[in-house]
Amino acid sequence: MITAGIDCGTQSTKVICYDSDIKRIVCMTNEAHSIIEKNDGTREQLASWYVDAVVKCFQQIPKEIRTQIKGIGVSGQQHGFVALDEEGNTLVPVKLWCDTSTTLQCKELTEKLGGKDEVFSLIGNYILPGYTVSKVLYLKENNPEKYQKLAHILLPHDYLNYYLTGTYVTERGDASGTAYYDVRHKKWSKEVLAALDEERDLETLLPRILEPTEIAGYVRPAIIEQLGLSGKVVVSSGGGDNMMGAIGCGCVHEGDLVMSMGTSGTLFGFSNVPICDEQGRLAGFMASSGGYLPLLCTMNCTVAMEQIRKLFNVDVRKFDEIASKAAPGASGMLILPYFNGERTPNYPHGEAVLGGVNTLNLSMENIARASLESAVYSMRRGLDAFVEKGFSPKKLLLIGGGANSRVWTQIVSDIFGLPVSIPVIHESAAFGGVLQILSILEDKPLPEIAEKHCRLEDKEYKPQTDKKSFYQATYEKYKAYETGMKNLFS
Repeated sequence: MITAGIDCGTQSTKVICYDSDIKRIVCMTNEAHSIIEKNDGTREQLASWYVDAVVKCFQQIPKEIRTQIKGIGVSGQQHGFVALDEEGNTLVPVKLWCDTSTTLQCKELTEKLGGKDEVFSLIGNYILPGYTVSKVLYLKENNPEKYQKLAHILLPHDYLNYYLTGTYVTERGDASGTAYYDVRHKKWSKEVLAALDEERDLETLLPRILEPTEIAGYVRPAIIEQLGLSGKVVVSSGGGDNMMGAIGCGCVHEGDLVMSMGTSGTLFGFSNVPICDEQGRLAGFMASSGGYLPLLCTMNCTVAMEQIRKLFNVDVRKFDEIASKAAPGASGMLILPYFNGERTPNYPHGEAVLGGVNTLNLSMENIARASLESAVYSMRRGLDAFVEKGFSPKKLLLIGGGANSRVWTQIVSDIFGLPVSIPVIHESAAFGGVLQILSILEDKPLPEIAEKHCRLEDKEYKPQTDKKSFYQATYEKYKAYETGMKNLFS
């Protein structure tokens, strides 16, 4: 049986086709996205770009594969606000997860709801610039004419499900990243929605929440023709990219821990009980497979490496070679990699900082290694939070572009003090869509499907005990720099 997974990410949309009988990806396509960037922190895209990318991806799939697709699962970048009118037309560009232009709206909503502690008691999370709720208020305050036409509030994955099926639905994993969803009681927060708008019942504008085993619907006949599909094609509930990435690498059991190293960096683990962090390090999200997915997100992961690699004018392989020549801990040098501002810690106006530099350690090798190590230090905070909350990690899986670097992977193992494995299929978010729809079509529990189809590379990376002291010392220094920048960046 052939099923397809769509991953609508920040940089591109990817589609993979998977043959479950031979356990192999039989086709993979990709179409890049542009980003609208402004100095005020605006990061936006057009929803039409997502549809265009999906169409182009399917056009590249050979007809003999495309016509055999029986089901589709959609993964989408979290938090993005897709505003539609009554006819399903988009009203404004999509504000993305990395948009930090809504800082004032976050503050306004938090104060209106009675402060941070009251917000946390209502939804199990705080209202941060990345989340969807402040984007809705931004539209209301800055474009009231468009806001009055607002009839449907969707997330990127919801929008692609709407494009495919014509239905307005979502699921708990992606919904839990909006900051108008109560993760403890598994429902929309009437209090937060009322703070957004006291006159309109915004809950009527929200999509219906599906259970993990429910389907979004079937691909509409017009879209069947547009994508070159055949017959009746079912669409699963889908989910946010982190939630679907968890499914795609087999993070579906208590204690499973995953680090995703992409444009943003995320650390998430599967839990059978809600984990909410009063210190705000972990977002109290839910999993798209049932259960919970507490998550730390940093807005800058591969960004630091990419910026410095371009500065050095070298390719990725050469950059790894340069970084590998430096000693662990980069001789005390570190980087606060806040090129896009930062979400954890909440420094929306943050900027990158090169620290710990002296006449003895200033070298390309140390700068390169510091860029790799610092991205991991920022997520090591998440591991500390997980352990404090009683979460006992059993294994660490590494996914995302950073997993392609063997130097970086070993650094992750050393700094976290955990063995690290890498899934064979790297496109875990799209593969999560494949496994989710496969579970529905085969009528089997998702953990059983994941166990059957998720495979790991043979090599396991183990922490090198002789590197522990170097990394611990630099990590403590990193935390001191991070705290010391609070007044400047918050």
